[in-house]
Amino acid sequence: MTSLTLFSPAGAVAQAATLRRAAKRLASQGFDVSIDESALSREQRFAGDDAERLAALHRIAKQAPSVALATRGGYGLTRLLDRIDWKRMARSVENGTRWVGYSDMTALELGLLAHTKAESWAGPMACGDFGGEALDEVTPDCFGEAMSGALEAVGFRTEEGFDGVQASGRLWGGNLCVVNSLLGTPHWPKVKGILFLEDVNEHPYRIERNLLQLHQAGVLDQQKAILLGSFTAFTKSPLDRGYSLKTVIAHLRSLTRTPILTGLPFGHVPTKVCLPIGRKATLAVQGRDAFLGWDTPHDHGHDHHDGRGEAVDHGNHAHSHHGGDEHAGASEAGRKRRR
Repeated sequence: MTSLTLFSPAGAVAQAATLRRAAKRLASQGFDVSIDESALSREQRFAGDDAERLAALHRIAKQAPSVALATRGGYGLTRLLDRIDWKRMARSVENGTRWVGYSDMTALELGLLAHTKAESWAGPMACGDFGGEALDEVTPDCFGEAMSGALEAVGFRTEEGFDGVQASGRLWGGNLCVVNSLLGTPHWPKVKGILFLEDVNEHPYRIERNLLQLHQAGVLDQQKAILLGSFTAFTKSPLDRGYSLKTVIAHLRSLTRTPILTGLPFGHVPTKVCLPIGRKATLAVQGRDAFLGWDTPHDHGHDHHDGRGEAVDHGNHAHSHHGGDEHAGASEAGRKRRR
């Protein structure tokens, strides 16, 4: 059975019931679930003060469970970056731990990549994805395959005009605002690969401002491709007058030679895939069907073994998301296997 620890590295868990529900659902999925001792701590808006949350990271790294799944994001990891023992974190990855989450977890994941080149996973979080009243059908299935080492690719529908696009490089990214917050710091990973981005509660002009900062810093032109996930929960302004996320993306496309594709099923939405941060990946587009696959390090035990070191038998799996053009939200997702 795969060991999984739930921990709170950033914002405080609002309701303990959601964490208990998440633990129960993950256990029913076959994980051996434990909850870190400080997962429900509170200090202002944080899950404990900085020292307590830092201690939790280092404690879990020493325990090296198969999966370290964040309870939620919010804000708080940026405060810890200068104090994290990155070598200890990297050793946990070598010992089989997959650090998983999104949103504020982007800071930890990219810091880990920048300092040690160790991989992590952009994926769901306990409370928001497994602890809600309703559970999305695709997200836990994809998560289970990713944590067993079976997930090797995801597919999704993008816009017209990208047929034939191919790119390969290290996969990296996450929450747009958090990504930008690392620019110019020691925690910035200097990657020229495939960059994926998402965000929530940000008006399109703020999204454009962040994307322009990445462009003006030379980051966008250095990438082989840029994949945009969901940008949700913003309020339109009467001053927009046709200005939208669509026009933002069109403007960015006029500035960079790097192809910018929309439709990646990832972000602050119920349906999300899992993406290996730091793994070499390949993107191929045929018609409107985009296929993102990555290397499977068969010689790495943490991709194919459970917490006891026993091999997990699996086939070659891919998740496919066939929504429409709208990149600001997830739509109906399907699943297929390739042999």
